[in-house]
Amino acid sequence: MSFRKIFRVTTWAGICVTALLAAALTQGGVWAGERFITVASTTSTRNSGLYDSILPMFTKASGIDVRIVAVGTGQAIKLARNGDADVLFVHHKPSEEKFVADGFGLHRRDVMYNDFIIVGPKSDPAKIAEGKDAGAALSKISKAGAPFVSRGDDSGTHKKELGLWKIASVAPDSASGSWYRETGSGMGATLNTASAMNAYALTDRGTWLNFANKGDLTILVESDKRLFNPYGVIVVNAAKHPHIKTTDAQAFADWLVSASGQAAIAAYRIKGEQAFFPSAGKSGGS
Repeated sequence: MSFRKIFRVTTWAGICVTALLAAALTQGGVWAGERFITVASTTSTRNSGLYDSILPMFTKASGIDVRIVAVGTGQAIKLARNGDADVLFVHHKPSEEKFVADGFGLHRRDVMYNDFIIVGPKSDPAKIAEGKDAGAALSKISKAGAPFVSRGDDSGTHKKELGLWKIASVAPDSASGSWYRETGSGMGATLNTASAMNAYALTDRGTWLNFANKGDLTILVESDKRLFNPYGVIVVNAAKHPHIKTTDAQAFADWLVSASGQAAIAAYRIKGEQAFFPSAGKSGGS
């Protein structure tokens, strides 16, 4: 069997990503001739359980297997830029649009959305509970010196968090190692750390709903329009990487925004609560 070229890495984090990619390509015994595509995506969609629900439906309808490489959005974009994925499915629209503008993607299509939330200990030392202003909440956390755990991994969630700190006029890096802690890990691992430390954290709602180790953590801030969390799908441009499986990749993107795909996304529930809301064609992104 032949693998795609794996991008060169020298750091331990890079080695881990390479291992994830290799596992995705070999899972279930992928031999030359088996029909599959590789999707560079985020830990939030994987941790939510969405893929376990919807991918079997697509495979049954199309005969195409889908191999997910779940990393932070920044790393997923790097994988797609290097031609190590056929499809990019992430949640940081400015980065996605740049990916397309730079010629690495054919076009971006809106697929779904949910929202980010700020969670923290029930004791709420920074007194942010029931607030509707995420920037104001982060400002209070900073002033209180209350522990906050960040993914710190260039993911879509991390990018959103940094934008919110900017709105709050706070430079959290100056407090790194004191009240501000960076895990460099995915959303599930970051929430585990926050739970252990009774710390605040920003998370996507899907991962939170599916997260079992909540401990004393609870939702404290939600419903700020700046916490909106859209997901987009992009087929990687074969003009940049001729080995891209454009036909099958396009079939997957088309299915996600089709009536069947959108219905599958809408039907996915975590403990009875809808985790994602279909958005294909609603904002001109399709």
